[in-house]
Amino acid sequence: MGFCKNSLCLYAVTDRAWIGRQTLLEQIEDALIGGVTMVQLREKHLDEKTFLEEAKAVKQLCRQYHVPLIINDNVDVALKSGADGVHVGIEDAPVGEIRKRVGRDFIIGATAKTLEQAKAAEMSGADYLGVGAVFPSPTKRRAIRITTAQLREICDCVSIPVAAIGGISLSNVSELKGGGMAGIAVVSAIFGAENIQETTKQLKKSIMAVVEGTV
Repeated sequence: MGFCKNSLCLYAVTDRAWIGRQTLLEQIEDALIGGVTMVQLREKHLDEKTFLEEAKAVKQLCRQYHVPLIINDNVDVALKSGADGVHVGIEDAPVGEIRKRVGRDFIIGATAKTLEQAKAAEMSGADYLGVGAVFPSPTKRRAIRITTAQLREICDCVSIPVAAIGGISLSNVSELKGGGMAGIAVVSAIFGAENIQETTKQLKKSIMAVVEGTV
């Protein structure tokens, strides 16, 4: 699946914390119907075999909606499942090593919290950056906070697109105006919503207004 900066507009990152009324696949499909532009499958506790089976199922679903699938951390699962890419944190495998292994068409996202980390990730071959936490995050309570001004500095120091992440919701997304990001990555704002489809539609409309400077 092709990648461009618009792929980061509304980037949904999965979390099993809200499975109950729906399965994870049902939640992801509701988010896709609502208009997410990229999906990251994030599984910290599944064994490799189960993770791979799930990744293949999610890939099939994302393909139906022409949306790229990114796997969190696990390059092997990403490659074996046919996913479009992988996202790695600061403490995960170096971007440069992954790029040598996967080739140019494979999407690599990297977390960055400083100008130095952002520049290094771009130089190593990252296609996009995830920068945050821009607000207190319910999924990563100890995450280092990034101000909107710092977000802007990071966006301005690289030529690859940036997704802001961390505690973003309908109630605060407008505060990111002027941040320079291509879009947002969200977890609980989508998967913790009572109505995933409707919330996703509203979030997409809101972030597009912020990115386009109409709010």
